[in-house]
Amino acid sequence: MKIPAILFAASEMAPWVKTGGLGDIAAALPAALRRAGHDVRVLLPFYPALQQAFPQAEAIAELPALAPALPPSRLLAAEADGLPLLLLDCPPLYDRPGNPYITADGHDWPDNAIRFGLLSRVAALLGQAASPLDWRPDVVHVNDWQTALAPAWLRYEGGAASVVTVHNIAFQGCFDASLRHALGLPDAAWRFDGVEYHGLLSFLKAGLQLATRITTVSPTYAREIQDEAFGYGLAPLLRHRRETLHGILNGIDPALWNPFTDPALAAPYAANRLAAKRINRLALQTEMGLEQTNDRPVFGVVSRLTEQKGHDLLLALGDALPELPAQLALLGSGDAKLQDGFLALAERWPGQVAVKLGFDETLAHRIEAGADCFLMPSRFEPCGLNQMYSLRYGTPPLVQATGGLADTVVDVNDATLADKTGNGFVMADGSAEALWAAMQRVVAAWRDKRLWLRIQQNGMRCDFSWRHAAADYSRLYGDAVAAHG
Repeated sequence: MKIPAILFAASEMAPWVKTGGLGDIAAALPAALRRAGHDVRVLLPFYPALQQAFPQAEAIAELPALAPALPPSRLLAAEADGLPLLLLDCPPLYDRPGNPYITADGHDWPDNAIRFGLLSRVAALLGQAASPLDWRPDVVHVNDWQTALAPAWLRYEGGAASVVTVHNIAFQGCFDASLRHALGLPDAAWRFDGVEYHGLLSFLKAGLQLATRITTVSPTYAREIQDEAFGYGLAPLLRHRRETLHGILNGIDPALWNPFTDPALAAPYAANRLAAKRINRLALQTEMGLEQTNDRPVFGVVSRLTEQKGHDLLLALGDALPELPAQLALLGSGDAKLQDGFLALAERWPGQVAVKLGFDETLAHRIEAGADCFLMPSRFEPCGLNQMYSLRYGTPPLVQATGGLADTVVDVNDATLADKTGNGFVMADGSAEALWAAMQRVVAAWRDKRLWLRIQQNGMRCDFSWRHAAADYSRLYGDAVAAHG
């Protein structure tokens, strides 16, 4: 059977444009699929960061206005480490500074429906007979709401099979119904089993309804979003399409996240050379302004500061944290109340609590290496990547059993220590009391150095490389092509 050719359409791609896990995945998964033998090309908007990165990108197709609201555009070609990129150039829509989705004052760009309607339309066009390119994909793989309208055109006008991946179902791309005409959707699409969703045009609902296959970024999240508590109104549709829904765990780049070769670290280390991890601990304490002590563990956090991530639970523990005893090194930004709360906590406990607002990729690596335990008390987490980074860096994570956290972190107990699977700490429930109890378990285990070494090595033996996900997607693409006919 022919290996399917894949168009991977996304609204961001690391390292140039990244607001979350999608950016990492758009860089890593297509590269892994290419290594597995797929002819893959990645479609992206030609943002300013990509203009700077690929100034020699070659124009390969001029596209007319594809609908009343969709301006003319063009496609450019470039390569990123051998991976072909298709860059959608439309300066009125994409030549903007900063975040690809929101303005500098935190509001959605008012024309996001047009901006990502065009991206979705072009993704579909490249999978149709009318494509301006000689190359044609067998599968158009779209990601989240920003490209999820593409399966609508592929369904109603014909074209390649389609796969939609849900990275976070909370974001659905819902817009006024009048936009269906402006975007050029056929009248047949305006149905409950089409793009209509409670009187609105929903990009994500369209993809979930009309794509050949649906994936999420972890097996547990695929089950969770079929329940009302996690489905954000789309659970009934997902239950209806459960035979097409697959959970495929994301991976990480083992070359980029490798404590033995990571240039950001103060000292390299490995599972059989963990003594050097202490050097990174001391370096982190020094950099963050923590007291240089060996009598208490350092808890690390690298995250958006939101209730979804459970950081209100951590903040609720407040002044009890240093008295655990433990130190806290936190890097992140988000909700103003949480930011202010953690800054106040650091001011009350200098040397024991350190907070840096914003994001710093290098410091993120150093926290993974220098912390003793990584905190991820998320209320929901479609996949999560930091717990995988932490396991690889010998920094056992503390998590809630949700989404990809449940698929990667195995709670430490007698049974899981005996079979060498116990690699972290799982909260009993989603309360601050449960977080406190789990942190107490961490401190007790950390004081038993032989036990702690076993837990670290269990985690460092885990293989979360992209080759597993690429193999799963390869099978899914073949299934989608066969089902599409």
